[in-house]
Amino acid sequence: MDKLGETAERILRFIQQNPGCHLRKIKVMTHISLGTAQYHLDRLEKMGRIASTRLGLYKHYFPIGIFQENEKEILQVLGQETTREILMLIIERQAPTQTDIVNSVGISAASVNWHIGHLIKFKLIEGVKEGRYKRYQLRDRESSSRYITELMRNYYPSIWDKWSNRLAEIFLSLSKGETELK
Repeated sequence: MDKLGETAERILRFIQQNPGCHLRKIKVMTHISLGTAQYHLDRLEKMGRIASTRLGLYKHYFPIGIFQENEKEILQVLGQETTREILMLIIERQAPTQTDIVNSVGISAASVNWHIGHLIKFKLIEGVKEGRYKRYQLRDRESSSRYITELMRNYYPSIWDKWSNRLAEIFLSLSKGETELK
């Protein structure tokens, strides 16, 4: 196996601690130039030490052999502030409409559609038609909520701290609601 240099090791450690990060975040947080980051990321990927996936304009990097595909997708979502905010709003409100999301997040309807499209593509949420409105909810509440909370707690502790109390209340109410339905 090829020996990694100091910069490549630093990048690899950063990716291991921050799975799903993208090039610019790696560049900023490791204090290296964009070209140097690109070179080492390409080299690490060719060596089989990291893997990447593309979401829109961003390429996200992961250590090899640790995450399942759906976990990578959730980490990509959690790493993007607006998409994460929309996902958390959907979890919190349980079935908001597009208008609810636009008003809460403060972005255009077209932008909300773009972010929701990725959440649907990753099978995290689904749209449910209700009259003339479409409401958005977690697709598989139990497994999605488990993955989201585990990944957030382990890899985004600052976000976890911010959302943990709210999420705990939401997921407790969801589980009570499911128990009452049975």
